[in-house]
Amino acid sequence: MTPPPLRGQAAVDQLLGLLDLKRDDEGTFTGESPQTGAQRVFGGQVAAQALVAAGRTVDESRFVHSLHGYFVRPGDPTVPIHFTVETIRDGRSFSVRRSTAQQNGRTIFFMSASFQVREEGLDHHTPPPAGVPGPAETPTMLDWIARYPERERAFAAAPQAVDVRYVGVPGWVPPGDRVANAEQRVWMRIDGKLPDDPLIHACALAYASDLSLLDAVLSTHGEVWGPGGVIGASLDHALWLHRPFRADEWFLYDCTSPSASGSRGLASGRMFTEDGRHIASAVQEGLLRRVGAR
Repeated sequence: MTPPPLRGQAAVDQLLGLLDLKRDDEGTFTGESPQTGAQRVFGGQVAAQALVAAGRTVDESRFVHSLHGYFVRPGDPTVPIHFTVETIRDGRSFSVRRSTAQQNGRTIFFMSASFQVREEGLDHHTPPPAGVPGPAETPTMLDWIARYPERERAFAAAPQAVDVRYVGVPGWVPPGDRVANAEQRVWMRIDGKLPDDPLIHACALAYASDLSLLDAVLSTHGEVWGPGGVIGASLDHALWLHRPFRADEWFLYDCTSPSASGSRGLASGRMFTEDGRHIASAVQEGLLRRVGAR
């Protein structure tokens, strides 16, 4: 029997356990997945674990500033994931790593990540969107589940370590309950306390960044996930980290979709702290098909 989902700090502690990879030797690591009854490994999890593996081979004075990954095959939550890290370059200011995740000898995900020493330079960013209600004024996931209790079982298998609050309507409501909107905005934070290690915060942000991003593609058309709507999967994912941040503090994930065609949709997102600092940007392409389509 699948155990009940963990909430709050217990779920965050479970996430920290997932990120605490077993180091097999200098460049290989092993990770596990939570047994929640999900049919495949959450993409944000394997991306975060791959980043942990890469980061543990880099000097602590260098901080990750970008990653680019491809989801090759769905991961099996019941099978350990083996990570191999290749050192591409260690220069005076930058280090580059390639991190590959495998199960049963087959690649399920691979990532390139770049790390940089702290440097001073030009500093600017576009402002966050105006008029967005804060997280305290935004419905919680439990508020939405109370409205749609038939969806509660689906959320039992979803990642629980992230407090997700939709400014608009979530993508999993029934068909007809969502109007087209070119914007998809969500408040997020890790739902508990994280250690001060910047790599852990970067990995937690990578984990969270795979949540709700493809919703922006569906939102553009007023579409929904599941029966009567669309099924999907992440194909690739890129994340740029612009400024220091804490993933256990609120940030606004402001997402839009510039294009969708050929059963693929592209979404981009900007992340802003409550005080308006632009901390990160993400871009993802996903496979999107009508339920029942071949």
